[in-house]
Amino acid sequence: MISNQLAQNGLELFPGAMLSTTLPDLTKHAHQVLKANKTEEGIILNKNNVRYSVLLNPIRHQETVLGIFCIFQDMTAMEKVTSQMKSFKDLSIELDTIIDSSNDGLWICDGDGVVLRMNPASEYLTHVKSADMVGKKMTELVEEGLIDQSVTLEVLKTQRKASILQKTRHGKELFLTGSPVFDSSGKMFRVVVNERDITEIKTLQKELEEKVALTNQYRQDLLEMQIEEMESRQIIAKTPEYINIIQQAVKLATVDSTVLILGESGTGKGVVADLIHKYSPRKDHPMIKLNCGSIPESLVESELFGYEKGAFTGAGKRGKPGKFEMAHKGIIFLDEIAELPLSSQVKLLRFLEDGQISRVGGTTSQKVDVRIIAATNRNLKEMVAQKQFRSDLFYRLNVIPLTMLPLRKRRDCILPLINHFTDKFCQRYGKKGVTLSREAMGAMLEHSYPGNVREMINICERVVVMSQDGHVGLKDLPASIRDGMATAPSGGEMWHPGQTLKEIVDAVEKEILEKALTFHGTQAKMASSLGLNQSTVARKLKKHLLI
Repeated sequence: MISNQLAQNGLELFPGAMLSTTLPDLTKHAHQVLKANKTEEGIILNKNNVRYSVLLNPIRHQETVLGIFCIFQDMTAMEKVTSQMKSFKDLSIELDTIIDSSNDGLWICDGDGVVLRMNPASEYLTHVKSADMVGKKMTELVEEGLIDQSVTLEVLKTQRKASILQKTRHGKELFLTGSPVFDSSGKMFRVVVNERDITEIKTLQKELEEKVALTNQYRQDLLEMQIEEMESRQIIAKTPEYINIIQQAVKLATVDSTVLILGESGTGKGVVADLIHKYSPRKDHPMIKLNCGSIPESLVESELFGYEKGAFTGAGKRGKPGKFEMAHKGIIFLDEIAELPLSSQVKLLRFLEDGQISRVGGTTSQKVDVRIIAATNRNLKEMVAQKQFRSDLFYRLNVIPLTMLPLRKRRDCILPLINHFTDKFCQRYGKKGVTLSREAMGAMLEHSYPGNVREMINICERVVVMSQDGHVGLKDLPASIRDGMATAPSGGEMWHPGQTLKEIVDAVEKEILEKALTFHGTQAKMASSLGLNQSTVARKLKKHLLI
């Protein structure tokens, strides 16, 4: 056997070695070549973790076969290259799919600004064909007027990412971003341009804003439902002035007059409207609520009075009834009536005059039987003077005004409300109960509640959620309440001329004991909260004639 150095190193074929011993898998093929006097190729041989392709060729002299000439070709490198070529092909298919399926337009240019490719989305956005663009320079396209400006040329000039706004000949507004691509040597060899149709985005944004406005309306409705749920339709009235308001509302329920409920936000205007509905002859018919301030001006009229099919872009094919039609034989509650646009105020005034409405886009009118309850936290008289609200509509609505008291003017209701809401939230969150420290209860009672009942509901929910083992300290209250304690009047300001210190102390003691008894209900809980013995609490209650 004769072999070269590569065969000796890789195949261990040394001169004088036997083929059957060194490469037994090749022996059968070698015998076949000698016997048939015929070349055999494509033989695969594995040796030392290397794959070889083997060619066996007979060596002839005249008619005699003298031996075999063997050629071994290392297949490892070739197979690796083949595998890489397949991977590159798969990657190319994948990239083509991504580019062609993108909803954004994509342009790809070389380092000289020549168009190499544009995807179908770009053809749709720009109304030009890829076949007409590919192979042309961007400078030519601008000169020919096919595009008004090119972000590609800006990128080629600055070699940095750039963005521009571009209007097409068909009225579309596109946002273009060009990005440079550099090779390993730092030379820019590609520019990739992304096109996005912001005309559609602006339309979607407008629709989204309208949906957000409607969502805010639903959220407001949910808040009103929460108040209704928390109060279980029971109104807590301890202050004489507030009791009088509730009594007036019950009386108003029996008649069919229009009611205008006035008062700050969160004072319970919606709750009183529910009370009127509950005790009215219309209680078995719907109570439809609409927050005039949370609906876009363009949708208010269609929400109130409905619309016919095709009345405006986006209108349903069958039209839609408005709130007045839905409230037929019932009550419609128009919250934040001051925010009603002037154009809609005219139609509302017409309804108050003749009881008829007409849908947006409609040519006929229909009569509906609806009682109106309106509410606002704004001063309608001032708005009338400033011509922001129609005076004739104001006088039509202001038949029977009902002014709600803010929580700071019904102090006797604060402690019962705190008890009511904390108990309800304890039931909701599965807690046995909460106990407020003296400092925390004092802060809660002295707070001015600018957000009224809504603010109290939120505070009570936080108190219950944040309580540890049922105990609530001053630190567990919101900062607005703690800060209010810091600025509360000092004890010296409670003194009035002619009062002795003992009289002042007795008055304060009686007030604290009275509130603690109302809050806790038992002497044992009072003693634990006030840091006293139960016998001491009992003695002081008797002293102040509280038991």
